[in-house]
Amino acid sequence: MLDLVRQEIVQSAPLVVIKIGTNVLSRDDGTLDRDHLAHLGEQVASLREAGKEVAIVSSGAVGSGVGKLKLPSRPTTLPELQAAAAVGQADLIRAYDQTFQTHGFHAAQILVTAEDFDNRTRYLNVRNTIHQLFQWDAVPIINENDTVSTDEMRFGDNDRLAALVTNLLRAPLLVILSIVDGLYRGDFQSGKAELVDVVLDLNEDVLGLAHATKSGFGTGGMTSKLDAAKIATTAGESVWIANGRTPNVLRKILGGEKVGTLFPARGESLTSWKRWIGYSVRPRGVYVVDDGAKKALTAKGGSLLPVGILRVDGEFDKGDVVSIATTNGEVFARGLTNYKSLEARRIVGRPTSDIPELLGHAGYAEAIHRDNLVILLG
Repeated sequence: MLDLVRQEIVQSAPLVVIKIGTNVLSRDDGTLDRDHLAHLGEQVASLREAGKEVAIVSSGAVGSGVGKLKLPSRPTTLPELQAAAAVGQADLIRAYDQTFQTHGFHAAQILVTAEDFDNRTRYLNVRNTIHQLFQWDAVPIINENDTVSTDEMRFGDNDRLAALVTNLLRAPLLVILSIVDGLYRGDFQSGKAELVDVVLDLNEDVLGLAHATKSGFGTGGMTSKLDAAKIATTAGESVWIANGRTPNVLRKILGGEKVGTLFPARGESLTSWKRWIGYSVRPRGVYVVDDGAKKALTAKGGSLLPVGILRVDGEFDKGDVVSIATTNGEVFARGLTNYKSLEARRIVGRPTSDIPELLGHAGYAEAIHRDNLVILLG
């Protein structure tokens, strides 16, 4: 039965996002492994020959720069990391393009920051550019713009970026290639761990299986991959984590073979608008609500009214995305607020009929309208 599920997921996916980790692309000394990149390029060509569009989220710019500059180890300061990325990014995209040209298509570099996903216009521009590249028979190579990103502007890691790109493109399948075979249950260090074939529910027990380890020149661990899987699967996409150093791993995935760990989509596919609200934009504040408001939102599909809000945290403007949380800190929804934080605090807990007197104008009946609200799966 599981083999049929794998095959159905792959066969029904016209577009696949592939995230390739730094260590998949690097030799032990941190230099770019061009031979393995060529092998991955052959497999990407196989996916395209099977009728799939492919977008790649590629790590490796900093690692490539470290190797190119012959640095003894990965830098730790922001200026050094940005400088290494500046050197490495050019080398990385050149290697991708040379590899793909042997198969008759080109690589196209797209560098983004978290701000590009916060701003709706820029977000749509990224999506439009990628779709145009598909029409021109090119494969987008997407990476965070490490040369300008600062800590407060960063995605955190490319696993998260890959999940956001998957949501952006509404790609049915995200493949995350790392240097581990997938998610393991048991003591990995002792050699007694068992590979988990499929994860149907990303609950606390599953999240507890992650080993927050980092290796070589990379920045992410299994924890970040599970976080990415949670983002993508709750928006209606499937995620497949596998070892990118395994020979022909992408061809095996294309064939629906038993490899890695599969996370089938958990939620219904969301509209592009709600994907952006729920999983792409960084929230600017929080509405803390009572139990009645939570029930109205989650069970009845209602809007968030001021009367159900207990507290307003943070500073935000009208039209910003805010989180909606319970008093115990559980964030269960996000939405576009109709009020800036200053006004929202004035109407907390008050009925709609009081809003004109409190604000001096008619205002909105809803703090967040249901059309601009997304319930987050746990």
